[in-house]
Amino acid sequence: MKTSDFDYNLPEELIAQEPAKERDLSRLLVMDRDTGAIEHRLFRDIKDYLRPGDLLVFNDTKVTAKRLMGRKSTGAEVEALLMTRITDRVWEAMVRPARRLQPGTLVEFDCGLVGAMGEDTSEGKIITFDRNADEIIETLGETPLPPYIHKKPDDPGRYQTVYALREGSAAAPTAGLHFTKPLLKEIKDMGVDSAYVTLTVGIGTFRPVRAENIADHDMHSEVYEITPENAEKINNPRGRVICVGTTSTRALESAAVAKGRVEPCKTSTKLFVYPPYDFKIADCMITNFHIPKSTLLMLVSAFAGTDHIRAAYEEAVRERYRFLSFGDAMFLKRE
Repeated sequence: MKTSDFDYNLPEELIAQEPAKERDLSRLLVMDRDTGAIEHRLFRDIKDYLRPGDLLVFNDTKVTAKRLMGRKSTGAEVEALLMTRITDRVWEAMVRPARRLQPGTLVEFDCGLVGAMGEDTSEGKIITFDRNADEIIETLGETPLPPYIHKKPDDPGRYQTVYALREGSAAAPTAGLHFTKPLLKEIKDMGVDSAYVTLTVGIGTFRPVRAENIADHDMHSEVYEITPENAEKINNPRGRVICVGTTSTRALESAAVAKGRVEPCKTSTKLFVYPPYDFKIADCMITNFHIPKSTLLMLVSAFAGTDHIRAAYEEAVRERYRFLSFGDAMFLKRE
């Protein structure tokens, strides 16, 4: 298939720049995977579509990456996205412009730290700071936001799910941003079970597909983990397996060893899901509205059908839904 098959007109004013006033008051477009039939609801109505015995699978990753801005001695600007803490002075980071930052290059950051560029890694570069950087980074480092969000939220916690636990991501699993603790309790009281996976979301999730033939796209790698306890729940559900977000879906499909079975693991995945694809684990999916030509849009198109998703997105634009990370949600259901 061609990348252009996954393009659509997204008016700029529909790209949400801030979250809804209340998480579960986002809008919810409900679509039947088999028929394409659409309903319009609020997210808190998701419980009307859940049944006792269903299993919700959440990605419990936490956004902990920090962005620092600085300059080389030449005055050239440098951006560092700190991903993994190695010691109190040493971090693995994604840096720009990477090619001009050779080992030994010093960067003076606006927060007062001086960092020496080290060797390349699979995810970026090693940076060694001139002193203990922990408190400074936590206080002055910025939470990274997607490049299409130009307004910092008043409450940075709104770019974090209420169940976030495992540190290390550069971006939030945004389908989960709509859940509140009271809503989760209501769902649990209904007899709906839950399981957790951890997929560390990298900045590569925003990288556009530039190849015209989507099979030629070099998919980014992300680390994920499924514990034996959670694998047991996922392999033996009493009802439907409902993935909260594309990241949970990607983790389950990466760990799948047979229809309806996953293997406990801690590894990385470069799985690229696009139509046609035979999903082995998920029955339903909760997801946000995604960027044109993105790998995430390709994944949901494989899940619910390219024609159905195209029609749903056209409907969402007509109905003035809010798109992307701080936007509204979809529930792709199957009875």
